[in-house]
Amino acid sequence: MSANSRLYSILFNKCPRCHQGNFFVSNSAFSRHFDDMHDHCPVCGENFMPEPGFYWASMFISYAFFTAWTLLTFFVAVIWLKIDLDYYLVGLVPTLILLTPFFFRVARRSWLTIFIKPAPNRTYTAIKGKA
Repeated sequence: MSANSRLYSILFNKCPRCHQGNFFVSNSAFSRHFDDMHDHCPVCGENFMPEPGFYWASMFISYAFFTAWTLLTFFVAVIWLKIDLDYYLVGLVPTLILLTPFFFRVARRSWLTIFIKPAPNRTYTAIKGKA
């Protein structure tokens, strides 16, 4: 996968413009402060908070991820592996709870990536005072 693609920035917690700076403060979705974001890209200065309420719509992307996960696991577990539906549902609920921080972060990065055009290959120097 190219380091200059939009998919790269979504999957690897990178700025959608320069693909170098981190989007979230922590690289792990499973830390105590999984939702702490930089206000601006530490490398190119791209604004990660375009307007108040901007990320409200990312919850619909998160909903799509949860739906895709549920359908995928249903077809694999219940249809293909013939696991009882009750056992499947008992196992599904904890996985949905555990995947919430991961889907939250991917949905936010996906939403912003829709609106930010990637910059051509440039070399950025770290912006001091922003992060």
